[in-house]
Amino acid sequence: MNRQLPITIYVLSLALVLTALTAGRAFAQGPQPPTDDEVNAVAKELFCPVCENTPLDVCPTQACRQWRDQIRSLLAEGKTSDEIKQYFVDTYGDRVLNEPPRTGFNWLAYIVPPLVILLGALSVVRTLKGMKKPVVVSPAGGADRSEARRLAEDDYAARFEEEVRKRK
Repeated sequence: MNRQLPITIYVLSLALVLTALTAGRAFAQGPQPPTDDEVNAVAKELFCPVCENTPLDVCPTQACRQWRDQIRSLLAEGKTSDEIKQYFVDTYGDRVLNEPPRTGFNWLAYIVPPLVILLGALSVVRTLKGMKKPVVVSPAGGADRSEARRLAEDDYAARFEEEVRKRK
């Protein structure tokens, strides 16, 4: 019996270790279907081809529900967001993208707005600088100023008196 005790302890220890090793493993339940957040993350980057200027993730039409289901199935197949967007571009054209591709003529959409804003700001600054009040130039000294006023009044008075004399 003395000899069987170490063997029994060894077998029990081995069973305990094997149970611990297999119990720690989680068996995969298969691929999980994509969540609504994952679908909407892709759908947010696409516009509904039927409705004008409506993102696919908020469009209530039946067609958009079908397209969101299609995005869900493509995500379940393992497609990436870029592959799904390319699929929709191939099917419906560039107009389904919420951001135009940065190629060819589409570069104007990225260049023109900042240029227009810059030119507008420069125009406003230039206009505001031109609206300064003009500076009135006056004679250098105060005595000269009162002298100029006195001479102007004398000149006016002299002309007035001459006009009155002509009328008599």
